[in-house]
Amino acid sequence: MAVQMAVKSINPATEEELAAFEEFTPEHVDAVLTEARTAFLNWRESSFAVRSALMHNAARYLQENKARLAGLITTEMGKTIAESESEIEKCAWCCDYFADHAEGFLADQPVATNARESFVAFEPLGVVLAIMPWNFPFWQVFRFAPPTLMAGNTAVLKHASNVPQCSLAIEEVFREAGFPQGVFRTLLMPSSQVQGVIEDHRIAAVTLTGSDVAGSKVATTAGRVLKKAVLELGGSDPFIVLPDADLDGAVEFAVKSRFQNAGQSCIAAKRFIVVDEVAAEFERRFAEAAGRLRVGDPTRRETQMGPLAREDLRRALHEQVRDSVAQGARVLCGGQSIDGKGYFYAPTVLADVTPAMRVFREETFGPVAAVIRARNAANAVALANDSQYGLGGNLWSRDIEGAKRLARRIESGLVFINGMTASDPRLPFGGVKHSGYGRELSHFGIHEFTNIQTIWVGPAQGPAQPTAPAE
Repeated sequence: MAVQMAVKSINPATEEELAAFEEFTPEHVDAVLTEARTAFLNWRESSFAVRSALMHNAARYLQENKARLAGLITTEMGKTIAESESEIEKCAWCCDYFADHAEGFLADQPVATNARESFVAFEPLGVVLAIMPWNFPFWQVFRFAPPTLMAGNTAVLKHASNVPQCSLAIEEVFREAGFPQGVFRTLLMPSSQVQGVIEDHRIAAVTLTGSDVAGSKVATTAGRVLKKAVLELGGSDPFIVLPDADLDGAVEFAVKSRFQNAGQSCIAAKRFIVVDEVAAEFERRFAEAAGRLRVGDPTRRETQMGPLAREDLRRALHEQVRDSVAQGARVLCGGQSIDGKGYFYAPTVLADVTPAMRVFREETFGPVAAVIRARNAANAVALANDSQYGLGGNLWSRDIEGAKRLARRIESGLVFINGMTASDPRLPFGGVKHSGYGRELSHFGIHEFTNIQTIWVGPAQGPAQPTAPAE
């Protein structure tokens, strides 16, 4: 008989246990999948008016309970309270956005052919399994859930094991908003059970936000059973600073881009590629600004950066720093853990970084910035593309037309010119290379988990153009 394990919630700022929950038994998981599949058969028939009203309810519930839900995020994964509140507000925005726009995104699209009538329809697939990480414990889920549910699918969530309270609270949001039972459910189960759930006949598709290693495993399983997958994986985003850049703005946003959420973001800027002419000045000002960040208790309003989410993450980050320094990287600030309780790491800026170093080649998931010097704009783009990842990127220049031309040469799913990379419900989100495939958000994202169905109505009004074989 399998032994049930406890899923523990640990405060990363104090190392105290907050709560513990029993993992679901196989029987419980089975019941949830049955419930989600049964709910789908009814939910897919619901009108957009019904779905929209419930999704607006979810947005309102998030806003009305922002203080409590943000507090859960802060105590369970260490994000500063101001950042946690912003995360809840963004989730509400996403709910409202898709409540307002899903019907238009999913409207039948007429196509002129030789048919009496032909059009493209967007029909739901079924139950979508979401495997989500801890770093944005609400937003990562709400990036997928509103478009997926508005399309007529149902969803089950397998969240990261260190944020069980957030996971259960998200189910609460949809339940309290009035969604029918089974439309959105949470599974508290170990990662070892994920493969079996993906393979289960009741699951129609899967979405994962996580590491490229996890993405490869999920893609392998989904591919073997021929199920659609959307993967948003790691990133090592370049932040290119050209000689004509607004250096004040570049430094300000470099600090925000790298140290928000203690650097624990797939789309955080990680490799700061600066053209030689302005590199020394950028390095000096960047390190000074990073060194001034107030690190400490994330529940306090004045705190600008909290702890990392787990001790193992802090150890892994320090190993990347130590190895890179051994290869010649120069520490401008930070470079060590902060003594005392909690998984704190000092904001760190490394200069003289080369492509051979781990902080260049690997994703650094924490408050460590690598500054790399480039000879010119072309060399900067080449360095940016010298990565297995391709999620986001930043480019700073006053020459907007030139920057737009360079942006098209950067191998990533997003490029932000003179601003900080961020997800937005109105824009598609996702990457290339080892950063995954598929898109979330916007009309591109809502179509991912639909059957894009051709419907042709005869009799034909004339010959097909051009005349072709039947297949």
